[in-house]
Amino acid sequence: MDITKWDKNFRTGLSLPEDVVFYDSRQQPFAGYGLCEYRSEGPFRRMPQPVADAVSPGVSQLSRHTAGGRVRFRTDSAYLVIRAVLADCAWMGHMAFLGSCGFAVYVDDEENVPLFYKSVIPAAEHGAEAREPLEGMIAFPDRRPREITVYFPLYSGVEELWFGLQEGALLAEGRRYRYEVPVLYYGSSITQGGCASRPGNSYEGFISRRLDCDYLNLGFSGSGKGELAMAEYLAGLRASVFVMDYDHNAPDAAWLEQTHERLYRIYRAKNPAVPIIIVSRPDFMNDPLSAQRRQVIWNTYDHARKQGDQNVFFVDGEKLFWAPDGTRADCTVDGCHPNDLGFFRMAEKIGAAVERCLTQARESE
Repeated sequence: MDITKWDKNFRTGLSLPEDVVFYDSRQQPFAGYGLCEYRSEGPFRRMPQPVADAVSPGVSQLSRHTAGGRVRFRTDSAYLVIRAVLADCAWMGHMAFLGSCGFAVYVDDEENVPLFYKSVIPAAEHGAEAREPLEGMIAFPDRRPREITVYFPLYSGVEELWFGLQEGALLAEGRRYRYEVPVLYYGSSITQGGCASRPGNSYEGFISRRLDCDYLNLGFSGSGKGELAMAEYLAGLRASVFVMDYDHNAPDAAWLEQTHERLYRIYRAKNPAVPIIIVSRPDFMNDPLSAQRRQVIWNTYDHARKQGDQNVFFVDGEKLFWAPDGTRADCTVDGCHPNDLGFFRMAEKIGAAVERCLTQARESE
């Protein structure tokens, strides 16, 4: 059944205004965040292709997914048109197609807090091999300057991205983050954003908007395994805080034991002053061996503290979904991947640790 015959709110077709002018999102004054070499030609990426290839085939492929990518700018256009060429769209039964392959638009309120405004939703025909541009238009109620943040898809590649604005409209650099050095996240599919209903609802997105901090999402579905090449790459990135969240993809506790503390040590050796937050998996109840994995992760933290590292912190995954109303079981779509409630709960717990680290760093300046 074609639901759009009965409910126009599900239609994704677009009639463009006559006065629209398109701008390449890679050009000034658009500012990209969460993506490497943002202004370079070719597909948008989260890390350089040669580095990703050296880690694993999974990271090589998934690094083309734009999880955590954002564009910020300011305009007084009465509308915003998004035109994108997507690649490798992930069509998953347990994740909204909007979250995996759509765009989410946020507009700052009077206190400079980005609030969700509208989404650009892919049509059903935008499957894995779709090459035609994805287009969507968002209308504003009046014409006045607005701070815009556009979130990229969580599980899709983006080869081109254009913004359509009203002819003659203001186009200027957007507001910068209060904390401009990004928080660095490394982990699994949960870190990447599966299965948020829209691109801004990963836990990193929630944290970023609440704390006004930039971030880099290096979560890789099924492929966050703490490999040596990845550890060395992470250690070379500039970050305000490093969140180690890769419990899930290690095949077993023995793998974690071989890689987890090694990753911490490699990172700490090159970044002696960066706070490190170590996180264990949230869906601990579904794996009879999760206690062994949690112990390995705790040991990394415990060894670091005993050796004098006072700038390392542990967030217990068993508490990530907890709430006094007993709704822990309602935090996932499949017993593993968080829904929006689950990501919000994760953002509360992990975000509290990130906030403490950022505040302490600012106070010590």
